[in-house]
Amino acid sequence: MSAITFQVNGRSHTLDLDPTTPLLYVLSDDLGLRGPKFGCGLGQCGACTAIVNGTALRSCITAVSAVAGKEITTLEGLGTPEKPHPIQKAFIEEQAAQCGFCLNGVILTAKALLDRKPHPTDAEIQGALSNVLCRCFTHTRMHRAIQRAAREVAR
Repeated sequence: MSAITFQVNGRSHTLDLDPTTPLLYVLSDDLGLRGPKFGCGLGQCGACTAIVNGTALRSCITAVSAVAGKEITTLEGLGTPEKPHPIQKAFIEEQAAQCGFCLNGVILTAKALLDRKPHPTDAEIQGALSNVLCRCFTHTRMHRAIQRAAREVAR
């Protein structure tokens, strides 16, 4: 066990953990966050996505020791029901969600993309989302929502 310190959604946390514990378990079990979800456990589906220092990564295959001292953002850190983040607002307006299981991965992957590239091309959006699996096939609406968010952020 080791004392590991990191920032999650703007708050500092120091926890006594096995350094090899997957970040997903720390976020969900120790911190009670419900945005990142266990999907495949292999880093292939994207349900567990978190943003670490600006990069979307799979928290199910990331050891908590790898994020020591870093800033982590989860879905809960983006906005509130009263004041949603522009990307969350765009997803609501485009009705881009169906079952919602993949939304954590889609929204956080899109946010990381828009933070890095505020005016992505259609191909760049498709490329970013190519590693997030959606069982409901609402990709067209999600794509429109990301385009809408990019326009809103650009204002």
